[in-house]
Amino acid sequence: MFIESTEFPFLAPLAHDWQSVRDELLALRSSYFMQWPERDIYQGNWSVFGLYNFGNRIDEHCALCPRTAKLVGDIPGLVTAGFSSLSPGTVIAPHVGYTNQVLRSHLGLVTPEGCAIRVGRDTRSWSPGSCFVFDDTTEHEAWNRGDSTRVVLLLDFKRDLHSNVHFPDRVLAYKPVSGKP
Repeated sequence: MFIESTEFPFLAPLAHDWQSVRDELLALRSSYFMQWPERDIYQGNWSVFGLYNFGNRIDEHCALCPRTAKLVGDIPGLVTAGFSSLSPGTVIAPHVGYTNQVLRSHLGLVTPEGCAIRVGRDTRSWSPGSCFVFDDTTEHEAWNRGDSTRVVLLLDFKRDLHSNVHFPDRVLAYKPVSGKP
């Protein structure tokens, strides 16, 4: 079940300036990325470069992507933000998120053929600059059946700006790589 991104006007600047975001992504070295910590839900290589982790800005990473950091920093209720990379052959198994207090958004940056995501009964592919939103607690899965890496900017933002978002302790224990990449 996807939600039209137009319902969230604060996402429009990201979609408008997606090429700047992509350019900052492409300037990063692959060694800056870390494996997605929940290794039991995927096969292959799923890696991330975090900018915000559970509401906390990762200053060292944001300094490497100042335009992207500014754009995501302006999103009300931002909880997490970062680049999500799926190498060819990677499959993320059907799963559900941890809390219905956030919505997830993907901004397509590097979008080869053969990549898609299923949320509920709906399946979509990414295209450069495409932006969509979905409820992470709806069963979803993603795959890269193409021959090159897919990268999106992944965001979680609060459904209700005045709520406190609660994640399981085991999830909060995941820490981004500290220090300068």
